[in-house]
Amino acid sequence: MVELEESRAGPLIGRKVGETIDGTILNLPGYKAQIRGGSDKDGFPMNPSVHGGVRRNVVLTKGIGFNPENYGMRKRKTVRGNVITDEIVQVNVKIVEKPKGAKENKKPEKQEAREEKKAEETPKKEDAPTPVPEAPSGIQ
Repeated sequence: MVELEESRAGPLIGRKVGETIDGTILNLPGYKAQIRGGSDKDGFPMNPSVHGGVRRNVVLTKGIGFNPENYGMRKRKTVRGNVITDEIVQVNVKIVEKPKGAKENKKPEKQEAREEKKAEETPKKEDAPTPVPEAPSGIQ
């Protein structure tokens, strides 16, 4: 999750759902991200099939903004258009291209710290006392 201040969110205004943007807008230099959707200040979702940046009441049969309960069900729902405006408060993006030098299997910092701490707590074989073998019985 990346939160952008109003001044830094300016390059997103006017972009449409499905467009690819540069990751430097999101503090991810070298990455490419695709806009997948979003919602406005009142919680209405962006629908890629509604053109423009306004709210509209449309009849939906499936998809974003409507999950039908029965087969063939249709309903008029309010959704936002596919253009990002200043009223959009949340934008969903998907990383589509990583920089060439980025590691794909990089562990999160918290997980690395936990593994290091666990390694410190477990005693090493060198630290444990070695058992002394007993003499066989019958030998004096």
